[in-house]
Amino acid sequence: MGEKRELIKSKLYDFICDDLYKPMKLKDIRFLLQVSDADKKRVEEALGELVAEGKIELTPKGKYKKIDSNLLVGTFIGNKKGFGFVRVEGEKDDFFIPAKYCFDAFHGDRVLIKPVKEAGSGRRSEAQIMKVLERGMSTVVGTFEKQDHFGFVIADNQKVSDDIFVSKSDSMGAMTGHKVVCKITSYGESGKSPEGKIVEILGHVNDPATDIMSVVRAYDIPMEYPEKVMESLKDIPDEVDPADIEGRNDFRDLLTVTIDGEDAKDLDDAITLSYKDGIYTLGVHIADVTNYVKEKSPLDKEALKRGTSCYLVDSVIPMIPHKLSNGICSLNAGVDRLTLSCVMDIDKKGKLINHYICEGVINVNERMTYTDVAKILDRTEDAPMERYDYLVSMFDLMKELSEIIRENRHKRGSIDFDVPETKIIVDENHKPIEIKPYDRNPATKIIEDFMLMANETVAEDFFWQELPFEYRVHEKPDQEKISILNGFINNFGLFFKASLEDVHPKELQKILKQIEGEPYEALITKMMLRSMKQARYSTECSGHFGLSCKYYCHFTSPIRRYPDLQIHRIIKEHLKGELNDKRIKHYNRILPTVANDNSAKERRAEEAEREVIKLKEIEYMSEHIGEEFDGVVSGVTSSYIFVELENTVEGAVSVAYMYDDCYYFSEESYSMIGENTKKKYQLGDKVRIKVLKCDKIKKTIDFSIINDNIERAE
Repeated sequence: MGEKRELIKSKLYDFICDDLYKPMKLKDIRFLLQVSDADKKRVEEALGELVAEGKIELTPKGKYKKIDSNLLVGTFIGNKKGFGFVRVEGEKDDFFIPAKYCFDAFHGDRVLIKPVKEAGSGRRSEAQIMKVLERGMSTVVGTFEKQDHFGFVIADNQKVSDDIFVSKSDSMGAMTGHKVVCKITSYGESGKSPEGKIVEILGHVNDPATDIMSVVRAYDIPMEYPEKVMESLKDIPDEVDPADIEGRNDFRDLLTVTIDGEDAKDLDDAITLSYKDGIYTLGVHIADVTNYVKEKSPLDKEALKRGTSCYLVDSVIPMIPHKLSNGICSLNAGVDRLTLSCVMDIDKKGKLINHYICEGVINVNERMTYTDVAKILDRTEDAPMERYDYLVSMFDLMKELSEIIRENRHKRGSIDFDVPETKIIVDENHKPIEIKPYDRNPATKIIEDFMLMANETVAEDFFWQELPFEYRVHEKPDQEKISILNGFINNFGLFFKASLEDVHPKELQKILKQIEGEPYEALITKMMLRSMKQARYSTECSGHFGLSCKYYCHFTSPIRRYPDLQIHRIIKEHLKGELNDKRIKHYNRILPTVANDNSAKERRAEEAEREVIKLKEIEYMSEHIGEEFDGVVSGVTSSYIFVELENTVEGAVSVAYMYDDCYYFSEESYSMIGENTKKKYQLGDKVRIKVLKCDKIKKTIDFSIINDNIERAE
């Protein structure tokens, strides 16, 4: 059915763009193309898709025509100040859209634009919106503000520039401070305010449970599974069927462990390791999810729709139902589990000398935690040495191999961005009670190193077999961003020695080595991360800049990532000799779309996770108004000094409230300087702050600097 639709679309596109024909209505197109009654609806749907994709245009008079070659199609990105940007696929930079040229475009809309001004020095190309092709948002999540006879919804999404007007009859009785889901009924055509109706009240803005639900609704992340999916779970066994073990490599006699966080429930990777005659044999055994999630099944379709599991502080929205993710697919200790395994022979220099990929069966000896393994490796007083005495030598061997692999990766130029992640501890009511940096200990590094090794090995294997595959790629950063980064690090006496035109990851790695232990280490590391391109999924194996490797994929987490599930299916078909020409054509057809969709779903989950963290930080700091904390200047702009606390929370100090002097921003030194006192606040300075206020609606945390004794980052 899909192939026929694409054929119809292709034929329609060629027909409409033929210069022999003028713009025409649907009935004329059907007549000229002699469309059968059976295909009439398909033609109308195909035309609608071509319009939505920006390939053809539908005029106000209902005629279909080709689009002017000078016009471009992209996605509108709004801004609270009224202007916006349009991202056009294939274009290096977004187009700037002045407020007067935005017309009635709404954030997320697919739009047709006309470039009006080329890019200049430090200025983007300018364009105006000619037409909205497809609306990107049908609902908005925000905070309701009640008036006497109407109300407004202030959107959580800061890219939605206007408040949404809601009549009293459409308010569902919402009160000021309620978090609501608002269906847009008018997008603000002809300069009017957008209008909407409340369709769901999520709770009050100050309710700790409301913020997670509001983010889930705002990003349209599916929570409940469709009835068909839940019905299909009846066919999923609780234990491994002996028939499924036949023909698999049996690893059950090997010492096998999983190593995860204390609260992890979906255990999708297990490790075996031995050493003989100078060779380490590392087995990375990954849950065989595809044995239960069959292609095109309700489970598979729902997993593709979700793309990834979403981790929202203390809540998890899984990609596949708990019966699989925490049950038959989870590599729980003491039970047989099916795997797709990558077994690698590695020499003392970290070089891969042999490997094989196979279907396997394992039985995990112990479910280990990062904390316990780290204690064993460090031989701390409270290390559970006696409890795991039969595994201690294997953990020591793991650390030994991990360090070899890491050093080998370091030599080729792999960049290790050791930026502390935020860990938020909440109580039973979802209220945050503690925020701290996430502990990255030797045990977490071991698993990271082993997973990276398996991912590279599998990617290289399938690249050279020239089979359709889904890779994880990370392109080189743009020269412009590297130039900005170079100017930034110059303020700290640092610089790139090689050409900025074709920077190698080793250059960034050297800078990270130079700043190790410095007070501004985290700041420069973050700036470096911001200069990088975003990693994505692709059918082209174009390499991974950050890891400094030619071949990379995501193989190790099929419980929580669809790309891993997708390549497992391909690998298994290949192992069984089922990857014939028909299946290869099938994968060549679907994989580009799947990869793009996986990338988009990954970004959605990451943005949602960041937003929940920010909201929980605001909620936590609102309990500490008036209290003092030590922090480090993490950013400076013309209006604000940003300070990051030891618990990773970042807030802003407004220059407008720094009454001891009149301060100005120095672009040369990225610092704020007092005109009279010459007092300077610059990146890396240690300061003491007081928490002034927190605003969940604006998503801001305001500090004031209370000490004059700045510890300079020299």
